Amino acid sequence: MHYVVCILLFPLMFIQARLVKKNTPKLPEAAGKRCGKLGQGPAVSLLVLGDSAAAGVGVDEQKQALSGTVSAGLAKYFSVSWQLLAKSGSNTQQTLQMLNKKHAQQPLHFDVVLVSLGVNDVLSPISAGQWVKQQRDLIAFLNTEVNCRQLILTPVPPMGQFPALPQPLRWVLGQRCNEFNRHLSQLVESQLCTLLEFDTNSMQAESIDLAAEPEAEVMAADGFHPGADTYKLWGLNVVETIIKHRAMA
Repeated sequence: MHYVVCILLFPLMFIQARLVKKNTPKLPEAAGKRCGKLGQGPAVSLLVLGDSAAAGVGVDEQKQALSGTVSAGLAKYFSVSWQLLAKSGSNTQQTLQMLNKKHAQQPLHFDVVLVSLGVNDVLSPISAGQWVKQQRDLIAFLNTEVNCRQLILTPVPPMGQFPALPQPLRWVLGQRCNEFNRHLSQLVESQLCTLLEFDTNSMQAESIDLAAEPEAEVMAADGFHPGADTYKLWGLNVVETIIKHRAMA
């Protein structure tokens, strides 16, 4: 259905997309260290991989972002060695190419890998089927070359709720996002990885008034990236997933 709407309203959505790109504030990646060690206990190595959300766009410091919240949460239980490999605007294919390059320079080995990708793929012309093939290649690389023992994939965020996007562009991207996530869920069933499950109510996604300015701590000032509270809840969700997996191992 959204393909038909997209075709019919393409001229309008093209203009909307250009205006969004022009008018949306360009927020920087979070400042701070992109690797470190902290905590005491059994050793765990962590890689946070992906796009602008992985890079912490929307908050000032990495300690407020995904890598900071996950590493700090794990440090209560483990001796954590962590690294962040993320860049704003990266899609799945670009991330896989970057990984190949870095692995060739110096082999990468991590116990846990957390991936945040998909938004830039949804914004591109790529089909959901093509994207899933790239995700499959990424999963294979992380499991075989990086020797990852626990791979956690983050679903594409609910772009149909992003305040920065006007209608009907928001609706179409939301439908496309849902399609990508359906394909990703099917892929995960046959792969050695976990698809992170979010409690959207606890993350206050339902409480956002999309016609008004987003709450400062739920989404960033650009209405497109996570805010501090969302990063915190995302990180806590990841920490719980890791702890449960290790308890069952």
